[in-house]
Amino acid sequence: MQPILQFGTSRFLQAHADLFISEALESGNALGRVTVVQTTASAASARRVAAFSQGGAYPVVIRGWQDGAPVRREVQVRSVANALQASRQWPQVLQAALAAQVIISNTGDRGYELEPSDDAGLLQGGRVPRSFPAKLLVLLHARYLHGAAPLTLMPCELLANNGSALRGTVAGLARRWEMDRAFLAWLEGSCIWVNSLVDRIVSQALEPAGAVAEPYALWAIEAQAGMVLPCSHPQLVVTGCLAPYERRKLLMLNLGHSFLAEHWLLGARPAGETVREAMADPALRTMLEALWEEEVLPLFAALGEGGASRAYLAQVRDRFCNPFLDHRLADIAQNHEEKKRRRLLPALELAAGLGLQLPQPRLRAAMAGSTPA
Repeated sequence: MQPILQFGTSRFLQAHADLFISEALESGNALGRVTVVQTTASAASARRVAAFSQGGAYPVVIRGWQDGAPVRREVQVRSVANALQASRQWPQVLQAALAAQVIISNTGDRGYELEPSDDAGLLQGGRVPRSFPAKLLVLLHARYLHGAAPLTLMPCELLANNGSALRGTVAGLARRWEMDRAFLAWLEGSCIWVNSLVDRIVSQALEPAGAVAEPYALWAIEAQAGMVLPCSHPQLVVTGCLAPYERRKLLMLNLGHSFLAEHWLLGARPAGETVREAMADPALRTMLEALWEEEVLPLFAALGEGGASRAYLAQVRDRFCNPFLDHRLADIAQNHEEKKRRRLLPALELAAGLGLQLPQPRLRAAMAGSTPA
C-alpha cells in the first residue's frame, strides 16, 4: 500500500503534485508513491486509470520561457504506483485509505458539492458514495473505527482556504448524519486539514496519460503543526501566511483567464482561440491590461503588497503569452459562472472591504455578462 492517496486523475495533478513527488523520489525526499482514485465516470479518466494501473511512467512535457530562454524538456513521472475506480473498486479504495498518511485531491470546481442520495446508510457498506465529501467521510470513519492514526488532508482545489472549506463540508455532513461526537472531535481536531495553493498552467492532456505544462510551478502550503508533507521540492513553499499567494493568483492569473473567457463567450471569436492568441488581439489585450492596472493593482497597493503583485503580474504576462502552449479559452470557460463568482467577485468585495472608491467597470460588466460602455 502507498502512503499517498490521491483523489482525481486530472492532467493538472499529473503535471504538478505527481511530478513534484516523482522528482522528490529521485533524491529521496518524498514520503512514497501515490495511489490514484478515479471519482467520476469520465471515459478519459478511465483510460488514465488503466494506464496508471500498469505502475509505469508517463510523460510530462515542459514548454515555455524561463530566465529569458526557451525551455523544452520531457520528464518521465514515476510516482503513481497504481490506480483505482471508486465506483467498481470501493473495498480496495477503503484499504488504500487505511494505509495512507496523506490524502491529496483536485476534484474540480464543483467537487465539494453534496449529492442528495448520499446518506448515513453508506456507513454500513454496500453502496459507494457519490460525492467526494461523502467518500471522504466514509473513509475517515473507517480509519477511526480501525484505530488508524489521523492523517493529513491536502486539497488542491482552486478555492480560498480549501482545507478549512473541505473540513467544514465533511464535518457538516457528519453532523447531518448524526455521527458520534467522539468521531466528530477526531475528524475536526485530530485530522490535519491543510490550506494550500497550486499554480501552474497545464494546457493539454496526453493520451492515455501525461500532460503539457509550463515551466512555472508553485505549491504553497500553509504551515500546521504535525502536518505530513508528501515531499520536499524547490517549488513547494511552506508559509505561515497563505493569503498573499492566494490573492495574487486569484486576482491576476485566474481573474485574467476568466476575463478573457468572458469575452470569448460574448463575442464572435474563433472557437479554438487560445490565451496566447487572445493576448495578441490589441483591443482585448488593452482591456485586460487596463483591468489589471486600474481595477486590481490598486487593491494590492492598499494592502501594502504592491511590489510583490507587480512582480507576479510580470510573470503572468509572460505565461499568458507563452508561444509553446495552446491553452484554449473553451477549456477555461467550463463552469464559467462558478469561476466568475470565485475569481471576479472577490476583487469587487475586496475593494468594498478596503473602502476604496474604485468604479471597476470592466469587472462589473464581466460579472453581469456584458461589455463596459
